[in-house]
Amino acid sequence: MSTTGNSRVYSIIITLLLALSAAIGWFFWNKNQAYQESLRRQEAIADSLMQVKQQLEQELDNLSQDYTALRTENESLQGQIAQSALIVEQKEIVIKQIKNDYSRDIKNLEAKIDSLKKIKTEYETIIGLLREENRQLREENQRLTEENTQLQGRVEDIAKQLEEQIRKTQSALFRATSFRVEVVRRADRLTARARQARELLISFDLVDVPSVFQGPQKLYLVVTDDKGKPISSANPIQATVYAPTGPVEIQAQQAKQVVLETTQRLSFSYQLEERLKAGSYVAAIYCDKGLLGASSFRLR
Repeated sequence: MSTTGNSRVYSIIITLLLALSAAIGWFFWNKNQAYQESLRRQEAIADSLMQVKQQLEQELDNLSQDYTALRTENESLQGQIAQSALIVEQKEIVIKQIKNDYSRDIKNLEAKIDSLKKIKTEYETIIGLLREENRQLREENQRLTEENTQLQGRVEDIAKQLEEQIRKTQSALFRATSFRVEVVRRADRLTARARQARELLISFDLVDVPSVFQGPQKLYLVVTDDKGKPISSANPIQATVYAPTGPVEIQAQQAKQVVLETTQRLSFSYQLEERLKAGSYVAAIYCDKGLLGASSFRLR
């Protein structure tokens, strides 16, 4: 073969090799581009799923705060939340595990998102039920408060009626004015709370006492509950007073000898021997001629 022929062969071979090399290069370049595009798509999907995951985590954080507030209210309303509290506690553990898993694997992300969506639905259900329970408890508490207020009003009315009845049936021919009852706790401070009451101070004025009643007189302090039952006393004093309507048997907690004048201010100080219960009471002062004065008071 001539030199010219060999050159042509070599040229053809080189051309073919170059063309083949170009084809192979283009193939691998195209494949690499497709791979890079696939990676970009996978990364975009992962980013999108991560955003969904983070959004769900934020919504669950908000639901957790709502649940905590409702749970606190429920406890103050004396509701029963033990079962829902256990469920929420379990869900919080799962949420924490998912939050701490930063894997960007798409299947893993999709599974975590499904779990978060399920937990969110359960959370919303629990919160809805708890909100409704709290509403019912508030209404019930309001009803009980109104009933208690009405009951207290009736009890106070009964005490007032008892006070008035005592006045009508047992009053002496002269009466005390400016009648005042104070309940004292420690350190000479006044109180309206039953558990703090330690002493009763009863004060009153006697004005224009008829001369026939002036001079030595025995006064009696009688403290009863709203049913007319005397409060507890270690040494109760049994006495009979002679009111205009007839003799009245009384049980006093304290008695004192005084000398009555035309006008004077008198007082009793009675140390309670037992703590009084919450409720209404009537304090009355008698002399041998009947009731001088009475006043009801209430302890919470």
